[in-house]
Amino acid sequence: SSLLHGTLVGEPVVGMALVPSHRLGSRESEAEAKADGETASDSESRVEAVTLPTSVDDTPEVLNRALSNLSSRWKNWWVRGILTLAMIAFFFIIIYLGPMVLMMIVMCVQIKCFHEIITIGYNVYHSYDLPWFRTLSWYFLLCVNYFFYGETVTDYFFTLVQREEPLRILSKYHRFISFTLYLTGFCMFVLSLVKKHYRLQFYMFGWTHVTLLIVVTQSHLVIHNLFEGMIWFIVPISCVICNDIMAYMFGFFFGRTPLIKLSPKKTWEGFIGGCFATVVFGLLLSYVMSGYRCFVCPVEYNNDTNSFTVDCEPSDLFRLQEYNIPGVIQSVIGWKTVRMYPFQIHSIALSTFASLIGPFGGFFASGFKRAFKIKDFANTIPGHGGIMDRFDCQYLMATFVNVYIASFIRGPNPSKLVQQFLTLRPDQQLHIFNMLKSHLTDKGMLTAATEDE
Repeated sequence: SSLLHGTLVGEPVVGMALVPSHRLGSRESEAEAKADGETASDSESRVEAVTLPTSVDDTPEVLNRALSNLSSRWKNWWVRGILTLAMIAFFFIIIYLGPMVLMMIVMCVQIKCFHEIITIGYNVYHSYDLPWFRTLSWYFLLCVNYFFYGETVTDYFFTLVQREEPLRILSKYHRFISFTLYLTGFCMFVLSLVKKHYRLQFYMFGWTHVTLLIVVTQSHLVIHNLFEGMIWFIVPISCVICNDIMAYMFGFFFGRTPLIKLSPKKTWEGFIGGCFATVVFGLLLSYVMSGYRCFVCPVEYNNDTNSFTVDCEPSDLFRLQEYNIPGVIQSVIGWKTVRMYPFQIHSIALSTFASLIGPFGGFFASGFKRAFKIKDFANTIPGHGGIMDRFDCQYLMATFVNVYIASFIRGPNPSKLVQQFLTLRPDQQLHIFNMLKSHLTDKGMLTAATEDE
């Protein structure tokens, strides 16, 4: 079977196996005998398989020499451990540098993940010498980012946008411009269609769009979570990191029972141990971070200083409250009440999702890699693979956090309502003012406020 058919049904892809010349010639003759029609094998008849990127040992030479006396199992353990500590340290540094740097890092991670996934498709597509796939892929990435980040700028930097004439025009016609850009790419794709390879080209068109859906949309949600408060960015990401580390540790030392065939090295012992450790870690991290305004306050743009601010009066979600402990647990620990932040209760939901559902993002990525017989998406991080190998669970987590905030946390935002109010015509503003005044008077609130003054 051909490469794409073999990929879809899970058949192995082995090396570069070219079709024998006499078979290729006969197939081309048959294809040329047809008018303009296309059969299922027309776009798949020239190459049986394609050589895809293979993993290489890119461990730094210093580590190779230092760990040369260890077995491959323990060598991998130390390499992964050292690089994990380095990545955690880098994570702390970018958090310290503030929201702007975090958003830039998210953008860089998004582009690298997109590159790793699309490169696999390009290695398949390029073997047919068909035009424009890589160019169109990056063009669509530009279009989608322009749409999403344009929406974000309009939403969170409204005053700045209204103050600058060029930005105001771009904001007003943002969706029309975005649609026009995408439509241009769509027409370019149609013009790039090559006879006898239509099916393959539509496979790749779908490949690009699914990659955009997985990578760009999710990274956009990560930034939205960040604007709700850095705690909504840090805690979910940290829970996924904790679960990944602890599941690996429990599995390495205690793992005996295989968990899922897609990832043979994953075990039930690692899965359960990682889940328990992640919930405890989420509770402790949430308790520490809830006491700092810089983590719990929404990230807002200050037009006077042209910088981001994270100063506010913490909401009830981040104020210590006393909770009664169920009787069954009281008999065990001897406590009747406990003081904790309400956010810690929400952190249980976040950490539970990170440890029970989050790993399915990794299983999904494992299935994708197995379909193409590759070990990792790339060799960017020694012992870990590519950037996408580290963020396969993060994207799923970002979507959950965004949905969770919208469903259980976020309410009407007065500042955004005022911003929209200020863009109305004076007669419309006066009409809304009179309606609000009448409403408050009927409720007895306006009179009470006047008497207090």
